[in-house]
Amino acid sequence: MKKVSKIYIYTKGDERSEYTASLLVAKLEGAGICVLPEYDDDADMIICVGGDGTFLRMLVNCGYPQVPVAGVNTGHLGFFQEFMPEDLDELVRVCLTGDCSIQKNRLLEATVWADGPVPQNYYALNDFVIRSSKGSTVHLNLTIGSSFIERFSGDGILISTPAGSTAYNYSLGGSIVDPRVNMIQLTPMAPMNSRAFRSFTSSVLLPPDMEVNLFPDDDYRSNILLMIDGVEYRFEQLENVVVRYSPTEISLVRLANYDFWGKVKSKFL
Repeated sequence: MKKVSKIYIYTKGDERSEYTASLLVAKLEGAGICVLPEYDDDADMIICVGGDGTFLRMLVNCGYPQVPVAGVNTGHLGFFQEFMPEDLDELVRVCLTGDCSIQKNRLLEATVWADGPVPQNYYALNDFVIRSSKGSTVHLNLTIGSSFIERFSGDGILISTPAGSTAYNYSLGGSIVDPRVNMIQLTPMAPMNSRAFRSFTSSVLLPPDMEVNLFPDDDYRSNILLMIDGVEYRFEQLENVVVRYSPTEISLVRLANYDFWGKVKSKFL
């Protein structure tokens, strides 16, 4: 990473995050680095102070920025955050020297046909979840590439990136995926298997150039909830969702000796 001169700081807004951000601003300005009052094209880097939820909100609010993003964890798990509040001096050093590694994370893109003839595009760093809006069983027709796979019956389907494999996907029993492996993962949510219904029961791993097409049965179009990185979107009539990889990448700042599996062990074991 190049040495940065202008930084925007995004915070969760709680007391601990605001205090940590104030200390960071003082250290950055003391090192001769300009801290911008808001995000714009002049920023060389974004520092997000908060937890994983704050990090995901920052991506949306900043329009999925193309500059490197560093995280300071003042939340709980903090899987995206590389630094703790006691590591601020190290973070300033990274900003001054560029001595770090950059982890590239591609976004998923969903094209949604609902409530009108014009589709809408949505993006996710972690995952898309398609499920019932009423907590009941949903029937979803699943096509992968050009092949119709099944009429899924259950609570819903989650589609995740490697970055999202350690989030909701992991809670559902999906596989943890090394971020260096470029792939898409489909994980069923409480699939039904009986004489009447047959659904896949384990995660499905797909190559990055594959599209996933999901469309509910006609009777369920008004009963679909789309969750994008944990944020709920409701529609009057949802007809079709096509998920693919976007060319857009998020550049996440990691320390030069970053070890993904070491972090997995420290966070989960």
